[in-house]
Amino acid sequence: MSDFQTFLAPAKVNVFLHITGQRADGYHTLQSAFQLLDFYDTIALKPTNTGKVNRITQFKTIPEAEDLCVRAARSLQQATGCTQGVNIQIEKRIPMGGGLGGGSSDAATVLLALNHLWGLNLNRKALIEIGLTLGADVPIFIFGQNAWAEGIGEILTPLSLPRQYYVVLTPQAHVSTVEIFTHSRLTKDTKTLKIADFSDRAISNQFRNDLEKIVCEEYTAVASALEWLNQHGQARMSGSGASVFVTTNSLAEANAIFAQKPANISGFVAKGLNQHPLYALAN
Repeated sequence: MSDFQTFLAPAKVNVFLHITGQRADGYHTLQSAFQLLDFYDTIALKPTNTGKVNRITQFKTIPEAEDLCVRAARSLQQATGCTQGVNIQIEKRIPMGGGLGGGSSDAATVLLALNHLWGLNLNRKALIEIGLTLGADVPIFIFGQNAWAEGIGEILTPLSLPRQYYVVLTPQAHVSTVEIFTHSRLTKDTKTLKIADFSDRAISNQFRNDLEKIVCEEYTAVASALEWLNQHGQARMSGSGASVFVTTNSLAEANAIFAQKPANISGFVAKGLNQHPLYALAN
């Protein structure tokens, strides 16, 4: 790791996720609340003068050209005309395909860090525009704060959320996001709500994950994990799954729940973040 600089990429959960429509280009419009967590992948970067983007870490399931970290670096080069290069190492802790934003967070960290290391000085808005070309979840990590999201996930408003602890479980299931979003029974017309509604306890039961019911019907492992976690509070699925979570008010309570989890389900305990650890790298 000599000459590499390390940067953190946090996980997220969707506190709720409503699908409010579908655009002519196929993208779904949504409303959601994003909560950042202090559970991280680690991205190590070594700038070079070769102009090449190289991924040092090998993943059998993700070809280098398709890796969001590599694509992020190359998109930043293309957007700015930068002739510098970089070697990238990735330490994965966030489960892949869990609805926790791992790949998107990694890409956002690469954009934020390389903007700094390459001396490009793009502002946050410009980085978000690049990030959106990589995936709908990338902008929230560049935005760098917990947020109320609309549009396809790119219209972000800062949102104050309580600093709670999260028990996150990931069952042994690989949920196909494409399959779920194209499912014939997916509700795509959930009524739009206001940020003020989010803190109104009287209508709090209107907030849910619109994808959860279909995922549970198609993936029994997710349904079982949710059923188990619901013993300990109002459990929800994050994103399109497969990870599910429940909130607690103390680390001790979160650890006690986690200690009882079924042996065939992986997971972690994390605290909610107010701000991305790299927030200060953009303005």
